[in-house]
Amino acid sequence: MSHPDFDTHLSRLFAAARAQPPTTGPLVLLHIGDEQSGVAVGQSAEPAARLTLAIGAESTAREHFRHSPPSPLELENAIMTVEDEVTRALPLVTTGATLVTCDASIREIALLSGVTAGERMQLSLDAMERCFDRLAQRSLGRPISSDNLPTSTSFAASLLILREFMHHLRFETITVLQTDTQATQ
Repeated sequence: MSHPDFDTHLSRLFAAARAQPPTTGPLVLLHIGDEQSGVAVGQSAEPAARLTLAIGAESTAREHFRHSPPSPLELENAIMTVEDEVTRALPLVTTGATLVTCDASIREIALLSGVTAGERMQLSLDAMERCFDRLAQRSLGRPISSDNLPTSTSFAASLLILREFMHHLRFETITVLQTDTQATQ
């Protein structure tokens, strides 16, 4: 169940994202919070629909990851849970929608995926998938010292949530926006 403050925060993030180009066309905002994630969709300054997902960076890590890096089985189990939750957003997404976020955690994933820092960054599904593959290699025993990925389980959970969201909702890119509105909660 969604908390009213979370819904308000999601609406503020959506309005901040909508204020940046492109200002027309369907927009899908993804926000990965600590305890839950949110999706807001619409074509105007206010979202036409919002959905709270029972998956967050901290809650997913706490529920599924007992090791750092997570074991292959822990990743698989987390993927199943996240997939089930993410697919709830399918009915909200329209063809041709632009996926955006204002999240610092996704910005970090974009930077670690080789995207140049800026106010508006484009993270492709392929680049994000290569980043996830690095996490998967760690789970299989690749030395942590051989990679610059963060070692926190909450980072692993954020990356996993983003991956499943982009895959199952069929987004080839996510635009990471830098706004005055902080994407925390």
